Amino acid sequence: MRLLIAIPVYNERKYVQSVLEKVKTFHGEILVVDDGSTDGTREVLESLAATSDIRLLRHPINRGYGQSLIDAFKYADRHGFDWVLTMDCDEQHEPERIPDFIHEIGTDLWDVISGSRYLAPRQDDDLPPGDRRSINATLTATLNELFCWELTDSFCGFKAHRVSAMRKLALTETGYAFPMQFWPKVFEPGLRVHEIPVRLIYNDPTRHFGGILDDAGVRLQHYLDVLNFELRRMGHAAVQTEGPSQSNGKRAKCPSDQPSICSSFCGE
Repeated sequence: MRLLIAIPVYNERKYVQSVLEKVKTFHGEILVVDDGSTDGTREVLESLAATSDIRLLRHPINRGYGQSLIDAFKYADRHGFDWVLTMDCDEQHEPERIPDFIHEIGTDLWDVISGSRYLAPRQDDDLPPGDRRSINATLTATLNELFCWELTDSFCGFKAHRVSAMRKLALTETGYAFPMQFWPKVFEPGLRVHEIPVRLIYNDPTRHFGGILDDAGVRLQHYLDVLNFELRRMGHAAVQTEGPSQSNGKRAKCPSDQPSICSSFCGE
């Protein structure tokens, strides 16, 4: 089994070298996707790539978080990897959890192994910004109701992906709304999904999305627009929600004829 750890990066000069050093202690095959950084991250990465076996993809301009993930999946497919583990470069995903993902990969039971910051709360968890937690809870509950899942965190970017499964998904969403396209496309072919706990870390709760997406209401509607586009494509009615209070967060009753899609399973 060949595993590639893919790390999207945008203006992370403060963290990138220390994060990569930690990741290398757990796994040596690393791809960094630099999404048009302008703060000196590019130069740090070029130096590291020249003196180590770190692989580097560069976008000449900022193309978006989703595009960085899509390019990582394509890179892994072209270069014969079986799995891609994605993680962020801002010290909010602990490299110490990499062995947990590798263990689950070794069971050969899943196609997507998704980290969850809310599956097993810990006393040392950070407190997430209120709007991010609210949006995550709202959309996670919506996905559960639509697809008869038991997700607890639909926005965590700490995930392991089976490359042969990703090949089926035709992913095109380039921005922060990537998860709202990803999950419906995972549902359609009945991919097997499993969640594992990861620590909830917010090193800088003041970090922002930029532009109009800093408005939580605008951001929620953008996510819903992407989700509804996928639902209409699938022949499903569109959904609308104003907040997590509309859902009790409970799992929808699974149809008895759909057992394959009822398994349990950065941004918000």
